[in-house]
Amino acid sequence: MSGPLGVDDRWNVPISAIEHYVYCPRQAVLIWQEAYFESNLDTIRGDLAHAAVDRGGTLTGRAGTKIWRSLPVYNHELGIHGICDTVHWTTTGPVPVEHKSGTYRPGGAADLQVAAQVLCLREMFNDEVPYGELFAGKTRRRHQIDVDERLSTAVRAAVAQLREAIALSSLPPAVNDSRCRRCSLRPGCLPEISAHRKIDLFLPRKPGDCGA
Repeated sequence: MSGPLGVDDRWNVPISAIEHYVYCPRQAVLIWQEAYFESNLDTIRGDLAHAAVDRGGTLTGRAGTKIWRSLPVYNHELGIHGICDTVHWTTTGPVPVEHKSGTYRPGGAADLQVAAQVLCLREMFNDEVPYGELFAGKTRRRHQIDVDERLSTAVRAAVAQLREAIALSSLPPAVNDSRCRRCSLRPGCLPEISAHRKIDLFLPRKPGDCGA
């Protein structure tokens, strides 16, 4: 049965799952496929940081800029969907702004989450949308993320790899490294029982490295 995006519902990928998968494939499959989730201090902080944008509606920002909160977005071609925390309607077009409670680490999983939002807005509004932004709550700064061909290719590769992981009958192995220390899923994930395996699938150094 096809979903609203014209893609089988099983393969209709949430944008949030892309970020989880790039950070840790096992985490993504546990949350999205196995519906397993636990809260900890970090996730609670994130929920509190999102409280304002989760209310939805529109605001008027500086210089009269219209701001949409919790805007649903999708991309038919990729079969992805999600919700932008805020979308700022500037004179040059829409700019998605992802809100995080911590700090920003360039080149991390959040870059692909923002890029996926940009790809959705490009299709929905037939606009160039050259970049998105990430607001880091800890530093109270916004960081521009340029979505070029390299980053777009990385998003497509991550989506394809996530679908492959979900189709398997077993969970991806745990990374069992520093990422596990503060992960709320650690009690059910049990990273110590699965050997570490290096995963280098994303953000290719040059076009074509992802194989997509």
